[in-house]
Amino acid sequence: MTAMIHRARRLFSSQVRAATFARRRWRGLDPDQVYAYLDRVADELERLAREATTAHAEGELIRQALRQWQSRHADCQHAAATSNSWWHR
Repeated sequence: MTAMIHRARRLFSSQVRAATFARRRWRGLDPDQVYAYLDRVADELERLAREATTAHAEGELIRQALRQWQSRHADCQHAAATSNSWWHR
């Protein structure tokens, strides 16, 4: 389990929820507190993943709209550049 925590790869909420820890008799952390905290971390990871998915989808919609706008106005930009070049001769 500790190897998963220290690696720089993506961490998923299911991995956090599935984490297990050895129980110690004399000293150590309270397992109930550890698992409660891991549940909070997993909830936050799920929320962030949803937000990232939403942001990615919105970004794609914006990119598509921009491409459509550019293709509709490409002729206007070409005509404006051509007509403006006559004045500068």
